[in-house]
Amino acid sequence: MTKRPRRNRKSEGIRAMVEETRVTTDDLIFPLFLIDGVKKQTEVGSMPGIFRLSVDLMLKEIEECLKLGIRVFDVFPAVEDQWKDKHATRSYDSEFFYLRTLREIKKQFPEATIMTDVAMDPYSSDGHDGLVRDGKIVNDDTLEILGRMALAQADTGIDILGPSDMMDGRVGYIRELLDQNGFSEVSIMSYTAKYASGFYNPFRDALDSAPKFGDKKTYQMNPANRREALIEAALDEQEGADFLMVKPAMAYLDIIRLLRDNSHLPIAAYNVSGEYSMIKAAALKGWLDGDRVMKESLLSIKRAGADVILTYFAKEFARSLRS
Repeated sequence: MTKRPRRNRKSEGIRAMVEETRVTTDDLIFPLFLIDGVKKQTEVGSMPGIFRLSVDLMLKEIEECLKLGIRVFDVFPAVEDQWKDKHATRSYDSEFFYLRTLREIKKQFPEATIMTDVAMDPYSSDGHDGLVRDGKIVNDDTLEILGRMALAQADTGIDILGPSDMMDGRVGYIRELLDQNGFSEVSIMSYTAKYASGFYNPFRDALDSAPKFGDKKTYQMNPANRREALIEAALDEQEGADFLMVKPAMAYLDIIRLLRDNSHLPIAAYNVSGEYSMIKAAALKGWLDGDRVMKESLLSIKRAGADVILTYFAKEFARSLRS
């Protein structure tokens, strides 16, 4: 035999030399859950090792993560029911704890890159990403609320907005508002291909943001559809997105590759809560080597074509690299 591929696998040195894909902390965004108050920390029951944190503890968490090489954070608010209403009015109240915390994070850690979530569901008494009227999620009237939310978040000094609502036209609407109001340097990481997935339940536990009726299938994408992702990607590019995101990641590796092959923009993938929880649960049972499978799953997402990975494993991965 003249061709023996095993020769390039025979030692650690050679394997490292020809390795095609590598994941580093520079590839990762760490999602964090914020709660109101001081010295508060509650573990998310369906996400072992992930906590809801008050501002003081979140600042400590960010400081620790920066030392580990994690530099980008996506902050989500867990809003108590008493502050929720049909129009998500607290989402653009500059004195609400979420926006106050964003300002404090940027003040304490200007070197940290902070991403935010633009959608109504954390603040909505209906639990939907858009405005509900007569039992339906109305698209165009939702855009005005999302725009006010986006401007309020941009005003705190954050770096990246993440519209996760899947309303038509929201990227262009937000981009125009940002540019008109002096926030042309704020980036948009659009949730371009966000599927109506069963992998989101632990996240909804963390934020207590499940829909109060129905589901999200009229705005999130059908898991059976592939070509539709190209339509969404083309629209988001035209409307001014800086990143395109696929969510979930592991069950949608083909979609990550599809967008990578059809766009020159950076591609992000969200390694969602259910994907995290499955690995954690199996590892706690001793059925899987949790550290090995974590790294393999992140590697598969990067290999599929993602430039950026949002993952709850970020801190654990960074610690593993250090050790």
